[in-house]
Amino acid sequence: MTITDIAPPAADERYRARTAPSIEVAGRLHERFEEILTPEALAFLAQLHELFAGARYDRLADRMRRGYEIGNGRDPRFREDTARIREEASWRVAGPGPGLEDRRVEITGPTDPRMTINALNSGARVWLADQEDATSPTWRNVIGGQLSLRDAIRGDLSYTSPDGRRYEVTAERTPTIVMRPRGWHLEEHHLLFTDRHGRTMPASGSLVDFGLYVFHNAEQLIANGAGPYFYLPKIESAEEARLWDHVFSFSEQYLGIPHGTIRATVLIETLPAAFEMEEILYELRDHCAGLNAGRWDYIFSIIKTYRGRGSRFVLPDRNEVTMTVDFMRAYTELLVQTCHRRGAYAIGGMSAFIPNRRDPEANARAMEKVAADKKREAADGFDGTWVAHPDLIPVAQAEFDAVLGNRPNQLERTRDDVRVRERHLLNLWIGRAITDEGVHGNVSVAIRYIEAWLRGLGAVAIDGLMEDAATAEISRSQIWQWIRQEQVTEQGTPITREYVSELVDRVLGEVERSEGDRFDEAAEVFRDVALSPTFRAFLTTKAYADHLVERD
Repeated sequence: MTITDIAPPAADERYRARTAPSIEVAGRLHERFEEILTPEALAFLAQLHELFAGARYDRLADRMRRGYEIGNGRDPRFREDTARIREEASWRVAGPGPGLEDRRVEITGPTDPRMTINALNSGARVWLADQEDATSPTWRNVIGGQLSLRDAIRGDLSYTSPDGRRYEVTAERTPTIVMRPRGWHLEEHHLLFTDRHGRTMPASGSLVDFGLYVFHNAEQLIANGAGPYFYLPKIESAEEARLWDHVFSFSEQYLGIPHGTIRATVLIETLPAAFEMEEILYELRDHCAGLNAGRWDYIFSIIKTYRGRGSRFVLPDRNEVTMTVDFMRAYTELLVQTCHRRGAYAIGGMSAFIPNRRDPEANARAMEKVAADKKREAADGFDGTWVAHPDLIPVAQAEFDAVLGNRPNQLERTRDDVRVRERHLLNLWIGRAITDEGVHGNVSVAIRYIEAWLRGLGAVAIDGLMEDAATAEISRSQIWQWIRQEQVTEQGTPITREYVSELVDRVLGEVERSEGDRFDEAAEVFRDVALSPTFRAFLTTKAYADHLVERD
């Protein structure tokens, strides 16, 4: 049986409520939370969970099975059972919805009020409103972000900082909003779902983020001349994409909006997904606008996938894993080719370098590196790219303007010259060393990021780079793999649990401490996800349950 053989049941049967599932609010109702957690919105969330929570668990089980198979020597491959999808040349995706026709520069960032206003004033064409890796999923952030988006979409958002500084949206043209919900693997413990059998469990972070946003804002977004648009993170298979497509179809029917109004851009940021790009587009074709090359999570996925497969799968220092190494070139060129063959936009990734207004020399270096990164993407055929800071928008736009001119995209560049095979995606050889500095850097960055994440910050500038959950995952997973594979640095230092534990203590002595900081907890989390014998699939899952859930 193949993914295209499994037809969904008829709409009336598939979406009919069989009993009375419910969502209970277990978190505190902070100021204005009742505007988001309305009885009607909770009833919609309950329906989403009743219909799709079981399939979500099935897809997560598939991930575990696939990871086990790869760990035991079965490399990912282009699927034989879906070859006809790849071979059929006629099908196309829906393409851009209103407001997504030109995506040459997209700014990413969290959804707190100040960052929302900064993004809307940035001059970018699109804003990735990030409820995922750039947002620490505290209860206040989860619902506060929904409030920021709701107010912004209605033109009602303003913010006054504790120091009295007032922020308002002043731009004549604001970016089109594309919201990124949490991935399928994440839970929301402040909302509890009780199914038709009386079983109670934490809600799905994906369904909560998506559901609250689309329920409250779809009608207003359409009236504004855009629509409910989403970035879909951490997808690993076409079946996961198909689950999202079913969620979209049900939601459109429930809300009374036309089929295909919802549009999604899928982040290809896991190694398994790189082998199923066309199938992912196919499953979402009525709702799909494009794919994005999520580079940092992709690198993390490679490390996680091959963490136990021997030294030939070990990557060097994080800063040596650039977009120009062979396997990253193969991945991005295949993405552009796949997208343009099917009428989908190809969106480039985020360079981690950020400007430093206080250091002109460092600022110039960052601008130069970002310009080179965006020039390569535009030349490769990407239709747009990400930046993490408003000062980088002119730099990125200049490189895409030079290639696009007045055209909104370069879909006509089908990249027929690209010949990516399975071996190209799996050739991880770089030929550079692991260094003492690289080991220390990973420990330091991960602990400093986790400390900020525990305080509710999801995107943090550290040592001139923008760090988020994805880059922290690279840092801690490299440490785990280097220990497991008994690696030795270029300077001759064996990378052992004892050595890394000493580095943790050293980092705690190097950071600037203050009352109320959470470095001790951050070090505890790091030791758990980097030094434990068992590898945790995501650092955020247990850390969230242990540290971010509000308890009575």
